[in-house]
Amino acid sequence: MSERQAPMYCPYCGDEDLRPNEASHGAWECHSCARVFSIKFIGLLSKGVAK
Repeated sequence: MSERQAPMYCPYCGDEDLRPNEASHGAWECHSCARVFSIKFIGLLSKGVAK
């Protein structure tokens, strides 16, 4: 099994200066806009979803 992919861009400011946040597991901190965020996988869409 492969490792989880790290986010490439901050979802708030779009900058790439991201580092893991040591205070919270799975959280990332952006050193450009000083925000801490996490990304959570909710699930998959069902096959019956219309496009």
